[in-house]
Amino acid sequence: MLIHPWDAASDDEWRVWLATRDVGTLIVPTADLPVVTPTHFVWTGEEVLLHLARPNPALAALAERPRCVFSVSGDWAYVPSYLKTLPEEDATLGIPTSYYAAVNLTCTATLLEGAELAELLRRQLEHFEPGSGVADPSVHARKLHGIRGVRLAVESVQAKFKYGGNVDDAHRAVVVDSLPDGARSQLLRRSPP
Repeated sequence: MLIHPWDAASDDEWRVWLATRDVGTLIVPTADLPVVTPTHFVWTGEEVLLHLARPNPALAALAERPRCVFSVSGDWAYVPSYLKTLPEEDATLGIPTSYYAAVNLTCTATLLEGAELAELLRRQLEHFEPGSGVADPSVHARKLHGIRGVRLAVESVQAKFKYGGNVDDAHRAVVVDSLPDGARSQLLRRSPP
């Protein structure tokens, strides 16, 4: 992913943002095309936890090649050309753009079964259903053979927060009120006070 200096995210910035996300895309290389699997996940602060149905082709690909990419993006906004100009500028000369946050994690996967899978599922339930009182995954022991846990250890990170860092404050200001909430918050947070 191309990351200009003005779009680069700090380590704290991408970590905080990733902790607020629940869905990402697992991308696993194969000899042909990659296997691309959107999935819910839990970010522990150091690794990604997820589980997949045993027939999912991503599991076979990970067993063969455990290195993969986990990609998460959000806070998207399309900024039309007419919003990219100041009142004194010719609105027909505005240049449209997209605003978004994206984090690509290069990882090594470990496939989990048995007690490790049950613990991963507990972590997911704590994240997605805190305090729900749902039964412990161990009560479903006979059904757990149908899934496998995946722990992704992060090797490297590419993080991009593309919110008008290449334009001046005046041009960011004319756009801000037209953005959806997530993109608006990102632009305001990344703009000087």
